[in-house]
Amino acid sequence: MKYFFHPEAKDELLKSVDYYEDCQEGLGLEFSQQVFLGIQRILRFPKSWPKFSKSTRSSILNKFPFAILYQIDDDDQIFIIAIMHTSRKPGYWRDRI
Repeated sequence: MKYFFHPEAKDELLKSVDYYEDCQEGLGLEFSQQVFLGIQRILRFPKSWPKFSKSTRSSILNKFPFAILYQIDDDDQIFIIAIMHTSRKPGYWRDRI
């Protein structure tokens, strides 16, 4: 199974890594590792996480207040819509789908 990022989701990931790295050296790396561990879990069990909307699922990260929002396309590929902070602007990502 393959995955790909919406361009804005990739930008969110990079900005969050930079933010955490600015907060504490090494924390940006830890955040990115948690994101990619989350993606690996999604790839192994894509339908295990609850639906966030009709076609979108949400997987919460460990140790960070973020969720990976994703969809499974017709070819069983994972489309990552957002790397969303769980306490900010709910629904901002809806125009990406």
